[in-house]
Amino acid sequence: MNVPQKYRAYTKKKITFGFILLIILFLSSIYALCVGDYKLTVNQVVNALMGYETGNINLVIWNIRLPRIFAAIIAGMSLAVAGAVMQCILRNPLASPFTMGISHGAMFGASLAIILFGLGGAESTGRIFINNPYMITIFAFLGALIGVVVILFLAKLRGLTPEAMILAGVAMSSLFTAGTMLIQYFADDLQLAAMVYWTFGDLGRPLWTEIYIMTAIMIPSLIYFIYKRWDYNALEAGEETAKSLGVNTERTRLIGMLMASLLTSVNVAFLGIIGFVGLICPHIVRICIGGDYRFLIPISALFGAVLLLIADTFARTIIAPIVLPVGILTSFLGAPMFLYLLLRMYKK
Repeated sequence: MNVPQKYRAYTKKKITFGFILLIILFLSSIYALCVGDYKLTVNQVVNALMGYETGNINLVIWNIRLPRIFAAIIAGMSLAVAGAVMQCILRNPLASPFTMGISHGAMFGASLAIILFGLGGAESTGRIFINNPYMITIFAFLGALIGVVVILFLAKLRGLTPEAMILAGVAMSSLFTAGTMLIQYFADDLQLAAMVYWTFGDLGRPLWTEIYIMTAIMIPSLIYFIYKRWDYNALEAGEETAKSLGVNTERTRLIGMLMASLLTSVNVAFLGIIGFVGLICPHIVRICIGGDYRFLIPISALFGAVLLLIADTFARTIIAPIVLPVGILTSFLGAPMFLYLLLRMYKK
């Protein structure tokens, strides 16, 4: 087999894996539209999507299940891509929005906005709401940005090792959690209900307006990360190698962390904390297709969408009619993976 044939086989494997994920995502979406307290057939789902259904079926499809499915897809893509990029630019396999404290910083910012400006609360029916999603997102981004700036500053000032960066992230997570608890202590009952419920991570909250905002942030961020794929491949070879190839490593690292923080903050503002998706998805994809960021970034996005959608469907049906927050399931999945990666890293 000559070099072009080997390269075609190399790329074919990755493209095939991506198509398989697309098929799984499509089938999982159809299944998620059918199952639930109000069971539907595939024909009813197709008719509703084509506009031929009315009444309860149309309401369930367009107002309840489709927003939830889109939220799972967009959030899964955002968190998985953010984790893949962070693992590259921080050169640490344990890096992710959750382990580096970015999610907790975003939660702290969102909680601060709720209590300072009365931007969120809970209705008597139990529904959690936000009055101003834009302000919540801004505060969540600022909270996430604080953690990013501190970690990058310490890394540049003290030359922190990848292991030390994770410890710094754990410290920032603890600090943000303490700050959130302090805010909750002074909140009234409705504000406290909103803050606590947001920490669970639930895909049933966003309406179409929030979906549009999440999509508007995710698409340009994903395009940027794909555009910078060669720079991330160069960074994988080491700092000096990347600089010799013309990569501005400081700017690439800073912009990458800012974009990852923005993706995380938007998801936390609307969905709450969904842990470990950004950690486990890139690693599973690396095991399947390797670490080439030309393929790793888009396929990690697809895998994150599939994982979160399947996890949410499972959370809706495992003890129906009770719906579990998907953040609980992803934490159960991610914690063993985190321990495995930690043991493997120290073994090396």
